[in-house]
Amino acid sequence: MKPNPNHAQDTHSKLRLDKWLWAARFFKTRSLAVQAIERGKVRVEGDVVKPAKEIKAGDTLHITHGDAQTELTVQGLSDVRRGAPEAQLLYAETDASVAKKQAAAQQKKFAPEPAAQLHGRPTKRQRRDLDGAARY
Repeated sequence: MKPNPNHAQDTHSKLRLDKWLWAARFFKTRSLAVQAIERGKVRVEGDVVKPAKEIKAGDTLHITHGDAQTELTVQGLSDVRRGAPEAQLLYAETDASVAKKQAAAQQKKFAPEPAAQLHGRPTKRQRRDLDGAARY
């Protein structure tokens, strides 16, 4: 098969942070990656950076996604988004980050958030049941 000249090569020494986050499948679109970077949810070597920051293999990233915090080391660079198994080869999560995630999962399992069981406003039937239970 001939190499496609329109496809970007994966042999980079540096790559834009927003492109790498998208290719590594941390964000669905590059614009979502840019928003997260601008809000300070992504740090490189502990510093708040801009989306155009060039990263290289060996850099340490701190990514906050919702309640989850991930610390990882960049293993490879790619500006092409591929399948999840290939994307996972681009980074290695640190042992401390994995331990924190496991501890948070245990905490959530044994002491769930009380409001997690609430799902919006009650329906008319649920409201009647609540009102009926309150009267007696």
